[in-house]
Amino acid sequence: MNTLTIEGWRKGSGDTRSTPIGQFHFHVNGVDHVRLEEAEEHLQNSEDSEVLIDVDAAELELVTPAECGPLSDCQLRVYLSSGDRRGQFHLVGHRESDGSLIYTNAVMVDQLG
Repeated sequence: MNTLTIEGWRKGSGDTRSTPIGQFHFHVNGVDHVRLEEAEEHLQNSEDSEVLIDVDAAELELVTPAECGPLSDCQLRVYLSSGDRRGQFHLVGHRESDGSLIYTNAVMVDQLG
């Protein structure tokens, strides 16, 4: 299991820019790690630009910053970097209190051990 602490961002409806919201802590288990690798391979062999993987915040043991609060949905968005076409992913969801888009900085899939 990989434990990650990643900077998160908030973008409300009508906002032109995202604002930092603090650190997100979560775990990527073995099953989700395999799903991330499969998504990366799929993207490398197709014309698709991204894959969204539904995940359960409880299974991720997701801890959001106090300013954020709980998320109403939670996905891992996988895409390829433009240069070397390596897989990257980040957590995306919507803040339960107001529906703002919430996302984290990206991590390379192959950095998971």
